[in-house]
Order: sequence, then C-alpha cells, then structure tokens
Amino acid sequence: MERSSSMNTTRIFGVALLVVLAGSLLPETASAIPAFARRHKLSCTTCHAPFPRLKAFGDDFAANGFALPEDENDRDYVAAGDDLLRLNKDFPLAVRLDAFVTLAEDGEGDLKTDLQSPFGLKLLSGGTLARNVGYYFYFFLSERGEVAGIEDAYVHFNDVGGAPLDILVGQFQACDPLMKRELRLTYEDYLIYKTRIGRSNINLAYDRGVILAYDMPRSGSNVIAMVLNGNGKDPATDAGFDSDKYKNFFLRFGQDVGQYASVGYFGYYGDELGVDPDPDFDPATTVSGPAMHNRVLYHGPDVKAGNGTLDFSFQYLQRRDTNPGFYALEDRVETDGLVGELVISPHQDRSRHVVTLLYNRIDSEWDEHDRESFTVGVSRLSQRNLRMTAEYTYDNAQSTGRAAVGVVSAF
Repeated sequence: MERSSSMNTTRIFGVALLVVLAGSLLPETASAIPAFARRHKLSCTTCHAPFPRLKAFGDDFAANGFALPEDENDRDYVAAGDDLLRLNKDFPLAVRLDAFVTLAEDGEGDLKTDLQSPFGLKLLSGGTLARNVGYYFYFFLSERGEVAGIEDAYVHFNDVGGAPLDILVGQFQACDPLMKRELRLTYEDYLIYKTRIGRSNINLAYDRGVILAYDMPRSGSNVIAMVLNGNGKDPATDAGFDSDKYKNFFLRFGQDVGQYASVGYFGYYGDELGVDPDPDFDPATTVSGPAMHNRVLYHGPDVKAGNGTLDFSFQYLQRRDTNPGFYALEDRVETDGLVGELVISPHQDRSRHVVTLLYNRIDSEWDEHDRESFTVGVSRLSQRNLRMTAEYTYDNAQSTGRAAVGVVSAF
C-alpha cells in the first residue's frame, strides 16, 4: 500500500509539472481589462502582482475608497446641475471566471479526477459614490456549482472628518486585515481562517459589521477595530441578521518595521448561543434541547515582509472555545492555527512566472479539525488578466496528495 500511494503521488506531481510546461506555450491572445483598469486606463500591474494579489499601490487605492485623487475629473460624472449628486457616467463592472481540473488521491491511494469548470464565476463592481466615499461588491453567480450570492459588499467612508480614519459598513471577511483569502494565488485556502470548531458559527471568514481603521503615518502605526454579528452571512430571519443577542469584537495593532516589513497583533472576542444536542447526537440530524452558550477568543501575531521579489506572510493564532458543541456541561476546546506563505516574483510586478509556497497547520483538541498541508504553486501570466496556474498540495494529516491546474481570468 505504501508503494502504491507513493507512485500515485509521483503521478500527480508529474501531471502538475506537465501542465505548467504546456501553459508556458499558450498563445498570447488579447483580452479585455477589469473595471478599475478600464476606467483609469491603467495596467493591471498598477495594483496587482499578479492579479488578484494586491501590491502596495493596490492596497492604497482600495484604502482611498477606490479613487485616484489626481484622476478624479468632473467629466467622469453625470452633469445634473446638482452639487450633491456625484453619479458615475459609466457603471464599473467586471467579471472573474476560474476553472480547474483536480487530480486527488483518497486515503486508500485511489485517484479521482474532477473537472471543476466553472469553479467560480462572479460579477464585481466598485467605485466612488461621493468624494471620499466608495463602494465595492461582488455577486457569486456560481461558486462550486451553486449560486452563493453576495459575499463582499460594503460602503467605504475615507478620511472621515479630515482625519486618517476610515469606516467600512457592510459584509466582508474578518481576516482581511491579516491575510486576504479572496486575493490568494493558490487553489488551496488559508485554512485556519475559515475553520469553525464543533458546531460553532464563529470563524474569521465572512461576516456583517463595521470596520474602523486609523492610521498614524508618522509612526507607521495603525489600529483596526471591528464590530461583527458573529454568525457569518446566513440569510436574515424574523429576528434579523444576527442569530443571537451578542456582538463580537476584533482589534488589531499594526506597526511598520522599516520600508519592507510590518508586524501586528490581534485579538477577537465573541459569544454565541446554540442548542444543546440530544444525548445520541448525530450532526446529520436536527438537534434539540435548551439554549447553550459558547465564548470564543482568538489572538496571535502576524508578520509581513517583502520587496516585491520575495514576499512573505505569516499568521499564528490561538483559538479558545468554552463550549463549541453546545453541551449541557461545558467542553472547552483549544485550537492552534498557522499559515505561512512565500510568493516569489523574479521580476517583481513585471514577472510572467510566479511561484507560491504555502503551509497550513491546524492543531485542535477537537481532532477532526486537525490539518497540515504543504502547497507548491506555479502561475504563468498569458496576459495581465489571464493566469494559468498549477499546484500540488500534500496533506500530511491524511497522507494524501492533490494536484490542481486551472485558468484564472478577469475581464
């Protein structure tokens, strides 16, 4: 059995390499460009390296409410004779389409090929509503074969009251100030951010709430605070969007270290109500019982360092749940998570080939959540907005491998 598994892993890795080589021979065809580049007539490399990953200017552009102050001309807006109306002449719209083929082995060493096309199809829009007010949203027309609906959707108030204070209201990912899941280059995810422990609804992925971000340019420091519902992006009920009476809180302090590095430390505190399951609890069945309480605490450091050629991101966090199973008697669970990523771009934002190394680890007292994976990914830009990608992930916890090859496009 060990020999068979080893041979299958070798076959998967070989297929990934062959697709990378084939991708480098693809013809260079013309493509349209996404909404922001189309409006401002700038290359995708102005903000991305490579897309969808943001570089420093892209972060600044987003933080400025998706506006370029030196390029904001009255002719870009409808002349309606009303100084209080600032309506774009053209509605900015873009599409992202991802398609993959995966080859994965299960715990028995058997291989399965899956044509995941389209893996994701989403409609995006963003821009300015008024001076120092921007918006952004996207609608997932298809995510893994189903209509996922709205994910990111918020209004951004920039430099409120003339101070370096930004306020965002809407739906977003709580992990965005740490590492942005939606902008990663790999098929493999940043696992700890989306993990829910037991029957808890709390994680660091999508949620609804308010973000306050305050910058101190002279010292290179910044503070980001969030107030969140804490139960994800589930549909509203008669009681509203929040499933209980609690609000959750996120606070991160960040500090630039020289020109090429930054460090931060964040904490997250949340409460939630659940239902105590029957003694013969089966997760596949409906649970019943009295309302039970779970308290969640996250905390940990994050580090970013890079010069455009080598860019490293690291996150370590600890999660503590007082009762994630919602049992009558508390069952405390501790979970440690780590994600580290190195992106290698030989020619910085002009690189046609980019290598990504990604490491995920989850170590939980609730053993079913344990994970450890190593990912190697290679991307080739056929066009600035058309990226061929191939990667191999080895799951050490399951002793299995998975290769994924695909196309990521934006237009």
